[in-house]
Amino acid sequence: MTLTMNPAIDIASSTGQVRPTDKMRCAAPRFDPGGGGINVARTVAALGEPVRAVFPVGGPSGALLAELVRDAGVPARTVEVAGATRESLAITDTSCGAQYRFVFPGPRLTAPEQHRCLAAVERAAQGARFVVASGSLPPGVAVDFYQQLAELLTDLGIRLILDTSGAPLRAVRGGVHLVKPSVRELAEYAGHPLPDRAAQLAAARALIAAGVSEIVVLSLGAEGALAITAAGAEYFAPIPVTVRSGIGAGDAMVGGISVGLLRDYALSDAVRLGIAAATAALGTQGTGPGHPARIAELFSAAAPVR
Repeated sequence: MTLTMNPAIDIASSTGQVRPTDKMRCAAPRFDPGGGGINVARTVAALGEPVRAVFPVGGPSGALLAELVRDAGVPARTVEVAGATRESLAITDTSCGAQYRFVFPGPRLTAPEQHRCLAAVERAAQGARFVVASGSLPPGVAVDFYQQLAELLTDLGIRLILDTSGAPLRAVRGGVHLVKPSVRELAEYAGHPLPDRAAQLAAARALIAAGVSEIVVLSLGAEGALAITAAGAEYFAPIPVTVRSGIGAGDAMVGGISVGLLRDYALSDAVRLGIAAATAALGTQGTGPGHPARIAELFSAAAPVR
């Protein structure tokens, strides 16, 4: 099961050149269901595993989001909220290939709406082995919301995979099975730059030693990934590909890792599947997941370097 507290409709288009002031004519837009957990769920579904997405919806944009998730083949449990679901915009400048992303804040959620989201998780997670919570928290949501979620899932005997950053990550005290920060997000958590591999490993190990998470998978972006546990660490090299869109690749990585863990893969193989899923997603339009056959092909190429 996945939880997306701040979902969005991702709108992607392109124009010949991005310029200030001028009116820029864009190509026909592409609409995708977005938000971390929803993107994770789409990758899990693409890999053929059962998944259910839980997320709040509000207004006409919320109704469209729910429809887009259904069209993507992901079963959903939605929570009605008063505020309108947000939209995000990505424009590619075709003259140079640069992509510009505009992200709007989500609706402000009241305390009762937050409680209904946790209640929806409790109902939807029955029988699940893993819950993936991914993305930012919308305005009004308690900064320790993910800690509340971790405690709920601990009571239910379900493992939590968490992908968030900033204050919501700093508010987590424990109960997480795996957390997947980027280097920037981990540096933010640590409170200082992480200029080299030694500093990155030390920061990840500090997070494990504090009891926040059992496993840290550190995304190094174009440089690959690190998987760190109390017992050791492994480095995974990137797979070179032509990038069509980088949106959602990190979420695809989490989706692949989650599927690997669900299939009882060793952590090393689960991370390889995550890298394969992320790499396949880089070659798709919008936030679409990679094709299963392409993910399988890349999986065999993503060998760890010890």
